[in-house]
Amino acid sequence: MNTKLTSKNLNSKFKRALMCLVLLAVPMFASQAEAQSRLIVRDSLGLPGLKLTCLLLNCKVGNSLGDPQGQLFVVTFPTILNPLTALLKLNVNVIGILDVEIDQTVTPYDSNASGMPSYLTDNTPTTYYGNTVWHGYLVQPGNQLVSTGFTQSSWNVTGSGITVAIIDTGVDVNHPALQGVLVNGYDFTRNVAGGSEDSDVNVTSNPADAQAGYVNQRTVAVLDQRTVAVLDGGNYSAFGHGTMTAGIVHLVAPQAKIMPLKAFSASGAGYESDVLRAIYYAVQNGAQVMNMSWDFTSNSNELATAVKYAQSKGVIAVASAGNDGKYEKVYPGALPGVINVASTSDQDVQSTFTNYGNPPVFMAAPGEGIMTLYPSGTYAAGWGTSFSTPFVAGTAALMLGKNGGCSSSKVASGLAHADAIFNPQLGWGRLDSYSAVKACHGIL
Repeated sequence: MNTKLTSKNLNSKFKRALMCLVLLAVPMFASQAEAQSRLIVRDSLGLPGLKLTCLLLNCKVGNSLGDPQGQLFVVTFPTILNPLTALLKLNVNVIGILDVEIDQTVTPYDSNASGMPSYLTDNTPTTYYGNTVWHGYLVQPGNQLVSTGFTQSSWNVTGSGITVAIIDTGVDVNHPALQGVLVNGYDFTRNVAGGSEDSDVNVTSNPADAQAGYVNQRTVAVLDQRTVAVLDGGNYSAFGHGTMTAGIVHLVAPQAKIMPLKAFSASGAGYESDVLRAIYYAVQNGAQVMNMSWDFTSNSNELATAVKYAQSKGVIAVASAGNDGKYEKVYPGALPGVINVASTSDQDVQSTFTNYGNPPVFMAAPGEGIMTLYPSGTYAAGWGTSFSTPFVAGTAALMLGKNGGCSSSKVASGLAHADAIFNPQLGWGRLDSYSAVKACHGIL
């Protein structure tokens, strides 16, 4: 709950105002080329206190980020102010300020197609849990490797009763394969309900900011019944990979509900503050699993706080390991308790592009030439840890759902019953959905 301006805290407010005035007495400015002064601020005095600070420091309070204490906000400074200077102004002995971070951004990878496996053109209409999909989507090698169909039929699991939040670029809410499984989402980039990707047509965005991360889509080739096109050209470049990641979750857990939370533009660019809002929204609106196919290269106290809050409510956090081909930590994947997913090929070999290392990698899943849903009722193939991650998120939904037999506290240990592929760099090994669900039944 936000702190009100009352006689009880006026003394603190007065001290705070004096400190702000002191800071204003020694202004430090930078060129516009260095600017983009957008900060994430946690203030124990809530919105009234932060507004007072900004009145004195010439900053502006933006969106509440939805944390349960009502303390977390976006604050912007004039563009002539260096971000580090802005951070210093708010971080140095100002009463009530608990934490200040630069609102780091995610920026996209360039995309180039990596070849067309034959199953990508298998467009035979096939019924799948009440909707019609392409046959190649179901029989692709990655789906066979993780034993999706065998797991569903053996344990009678479909993810029923579970909601998976897709924190990404939005979802095509009109895609035929997703009808009946979508729940209300939100577009944090526009502050409107829905979470649809459709609003991004002919819109591009790539904000330059002090900290950059990546949506973990390495390459994408878009398919329909008439043509093959590359994501970075043609009519399809208006979309990101939100529908694609949702499509993989749906492939694995076809009766799980999908909550589209749009925190990134079509280009894959986005602000950390929108990610934080999406995480809090997911928890407060009943998601049990979060799929996060993106990363920041720098750790963030507020990102760690938001993920920890979600975990405290029993939400399973699944994130991609990144596509730099390095032994390195990226976030949120490297945060405690997050299921951090690397990529393997259809030959069960570590993908050349995937990050690796145990830790931070918890496990791996197929991530090369993964066929999945794409806006306008089409399909696409993706390469990258972005497409490995939803295989694991979907399996978590199977484990938690009806007949899955798992509580949230047992999901990680169940997933650890993976297929050992003799690669210690990939944590517990490549995902085996059958063994994961079997472990929930106490058989392993």
